[in-house]
Amino acid sequence: MTGAAAAGSPVDGVLATASIVLSLVTALWALVAAARNRPPDRGQLIGLAVLELALLALAVVAIVAVAGGERPGEPGAFFGYLVTLVCLPPLAAVLARMEPTRWGSGIVCAVCLVTPVVVVRLQQTWEVLGG
Repeated sequence: MTGAAAAGSPVDGVLATASIVLSLVTALWALVAAARNRPPDRGQLIGLAVLELALLALAVVAIVAVAGGERPGEPGAFFGYLVTLVCLPPLAAVLARMEPTRWGSGIVCAVCLVTPVVVVRLQQTWEVLGG
């Protein structure tokens, strides 16, 4: 895989950027709620749902690329990060609903801060040169 191939990876681009931005906006919303001693609200849960849709779209694009013959540099790590990525927002929503205090908002904030890291790791495992 060359540098040009890595630049055109299916996990880079608008979907990845939108996922990161949406995740950080939701994290900020949840952080403000936690600082104000507020439980998770409808806005946080809607943010998690929209984030999940964006991450599912990113996963579909990646799976279509793999089905089309493209290969990530580290397939095992790539698919591990991909599965983890699509599981994070639903997990945050369930845990936040189970904890209807400021800590529920803290859970949403923490998960939304982890999500961009996992997106970047997903990109890195696609781009790793096999050897």
